[in-house]
Amino acid sequence: MHLSTLPRRGYLRGPTPLEPAPELSRLLGGPNIYLKRDDLLPGAGGGNKTRKLDFLVADALKRKADSLITCGAVQSNHCRLTAWAAAREGLDCLLVLEERVPGSYNPSASGNNLLFRLLGVSSSRVVPGGTDMDAAMEESARSLRAAGKNPYTIAGGGSSPLGALGYAACAEEILQQCFFLGLSLDAVVTASGSAGTHAGLLAGFAGANAPVAVHGVSVNRPRAPQEARVRDLAEKTVEQGGLRGTIPPDAVIVHDGYVGPGYSLPTEGMREALTLAARAEGILLDPVYTGKAMAGLIDLIRRGVLRKGQNVLFLHTGGSPALYVYEDYLLA
Repeated sequence: MHLSTLPRRGYLRGPTPLEPAPELSRLLGGPNIYLKRDDLLPGAGGGNKTRKLDFLVADALKRKADSLITCGAVQSNHCRLTAWAAAREGLDCLLVLEERVPGSYNPSASGNNLLFRLLGVSSSRVVPGGTDMDAAMEESARSLRAAGKNPYTIAGGGSSPLGALGYAACAEEILQQCFFLGLSLDAVVTASGSAGTHAGLLAGFAGANAPVAVHGVSVNRPRAPQEARVRDLAEKTVEQGGLRGTIPPDAVIVHDGYVGPGYSLPTEGMREALTLAARAEGILLDPVYTGKAMAGLIDLIRRGVLRKGQNVLFLHTGGSPALYVYEDYLLA
């Protein structure tokens, strides 16, 4: 892998912690659980998008962009971190927010919505669920270009082949940490949404010829379309980075039983997972991504898919600012 030859902004200051979760492991009575703390990445509240933006914003500046346009849900962690990167670089930031759950947008809401305003987002346009978000972002870009600006559009979640290289690099980082810990890793569990994190890990492990299973817990789509999305992006990421290796036919694993009634809508499994992680390890998950991913991890252990004696890494992708939007549900 030669990812170091690609332009980056240097947002990372070394590897994030990889730490054991002994009490969680004991309580669940299954594999040895470890946590990859990407919730501690730099940025306004941390989270996995920082790794993707490290590559994407470098490309934007190389193209002399003066503004960033991206999209996400109304409480998008990706939009928060894009706004942080724009503020850091002196760029304008425009957001296209998809109201995936009707009536869920509140312009005065707390959580990430508050942080959009605090970080100085130039404009936020809210569109109905199901909108073609690429087309909506292009509409905003045309308006900016007509006004003499030079915008750079970032895919939702930063999940383009270039952005996903952030998690190909993370896979290599994980393997290096495991080497120094003397840890033989059997599996990684991660939330799988816009697919960049899931696909990037697959590309990175394939490039290193490392047989680590990556279990993606879907937070929005049924298994078949999500697996197709992940595979397509993983293959394009391998090509983008000039990585060695291919994605084996059985490497893309998606579990879709933890979405509940829909994206961002609470489930009892998610609430159990948030509470257990907080009280067993002092770890704050979020209700939309990591809470449902941890619910998946717990259930995979209970069903014997992940077994005693294995070493399993849970990738904590951040998102805790969203906790404050779910206060009434979580404390009910």
